[in-house]
Amino acid sequence: MAKDTKEKILMAALEMFSQKGYAGTNIRELTASLGLVKSSMYKHFSSKEEIWNTPLDELIAYYDARFGSPEHLPPVPDSLEGLVAMTTRMTDFTIRDETIVMTRKLLSIEQFRDERAHDLATKHFLMGLTEMFTKIFEGMMEKGLLRSDDPTMLAFAYTTPISALIHERY
Repeated sequence: MAKDTKEKILMAALEMFSQKGYAGTNIRELTASLGLVKSSMYKHFSSKEEIWNTPLDELIAYYDARFGSPEHLPPVPDSLEGLVAMTTRMTDFTIRDETIVMTRKLLSIEQFRDERAHDLATKHFLMGLTEMFTKIFEGMMEKGLLRSDDPTMLAFAYTTPISALIHERY
């Protein structure tokens, strides 16, 4: 029961943070939205800051496991069709997974206030994608699927428009 309450607090916090930002999220409102009193939240978390950091930690692992990252690369595609399929799957995940949508909103709001949110936004909106696709394109070049070129520039040119459209539209 306690773990379930903790998870409910974290999910409600993610939702509020993604709508109102950190400063706009009030612990009393958060606990009231769950039918809890403020003191019951402190059985699970010592502070609002801990509630802020816990979902960020969990979301990094969630994103890496389902999307990939420079540290957790998806398999290098064996064809250009495979690249398109992988990119489509990643894009679909990014725009349809409710947790990721809320996280993207949260990072967009908080990247100018919180250094950790800034670093995560930069990683997931730009640099991490470029690093990940650099490695993917290097692998595809090694397989002879792409002509040998600057994989970093190719990755940047490939991922930036997709990322910008997702960020703008969703």
